Amino acid sequence: MNIDVVLNALSTPDELARLAVQAEAAGVGAVWTASYLASRDPWSNLVAAAQATTRIELGAIAVNPYDTHPVRIATGLLTLNEYAGGRARIVVGGGGEALQALGIKPERRVRAVGECVQILKGVTPGTPFSFAGQAHQVNGYNPFWARAPKPPVYVAVNKPQMLRMAARFGDGIMLSDLTPPICVERIGWVRDHLQEFGRAAEPFRYYNFVAWHVYADRQRAMREARMWLGYRGLFRRWVLNTFMTDAEYDVIESHKAEIYGMVPRKAWSVPGVPDALLDSCVSNLTLAGTPADIPRFVEHLRKMRDAGCTDIVLELHAEPAEGIRLIGEQVIPVLKP
Repeated sequence: MNIDVVLNALSTPDELARLAVQAEAAGVGAVWTASYLASRDPWSNLVAAAQATTRIELGAIAVNPYDTHPVRIATGLLTLNEYAGGRARIVVGGGGEALQALGIKPERRVRAVGECVQILKGVTPGTPFSFAGQAHQVNGYNPFWARAPKPPVYVAVNKPQMLRMAARFGDGIMLSDLTPPICVERIGWVRDHLQEFGRAAEPFRYYNFVAWHVYADRQRAMREARMWLGYRGLFRRWVLNTFMTDAEYDVIESHKAEIYGMVPRKAWSVPGVPDALLDSCVSNLTLAGTPADIPRFVEHLRKMRDAGCTDIVLELHAEPAEGIRLIGEQVIPVLKP
């Protein structure tokens, strides 16, 4: 199983390059950075990392076709891919905080994301490309300047219809914050769909996104993990019911706004929500603790590998260099093929 890392989208190009060099030396498979409304552009921000490295994959996660047209997404992806010599990657999704900030309603999500994936995969430098979809249209797009091999296109998915679409058009899926039993179920669905579409023999990658909060100070790790819970796919009953009751989930759901608000408030508790309930979410949805807990985290990741995950994406926070060091020394040697 490959281990990737997600780095802070607010990092400078020089910071990303330095961390990418370290990650490459540690055996990390890919460096990802998010596409946030207020962050640097992920494509140009990774150019320095592309120039400083030779092997590691580089990509944006997750880009949506609502705030950026697929053709403009393709241009950014192919530009980075040129700098990286074919090592660029992309995850396409149907959400993101930018949509709410811009007042965009993501209508017909499966259709819009599916058409975006088809456009990104259909573009062939040197040949004008046209596409007549219901959500997106393209007329004669031809990035003739692109020379590197076409980059793979992965899809951020969790639910049935999006999983089926990803199996039809994508090169892989990226699940987010899912427990091993749910990974087994979702990956099984995708494999069935690949058979349905005659793609069972094609290479296909199965990612799961997991938050990494590991510091010498356990309290610091738990507080940071709690603070970011709102971004961990927390408000999905079908996920949380694998480790809590309906009544407990109702408490979480009824405090949605306050839980999301922990990050801007730099808080790690919510009035009305028992700390023990938040800690249960941290324990089941994240990797949070001290370096002494890493063997236990490795066992958890091994269960994801056994569930069918080919790649794990670990999101790093306050000390990315230390996180990369620990992952390179204690996680990758155990789990990498």
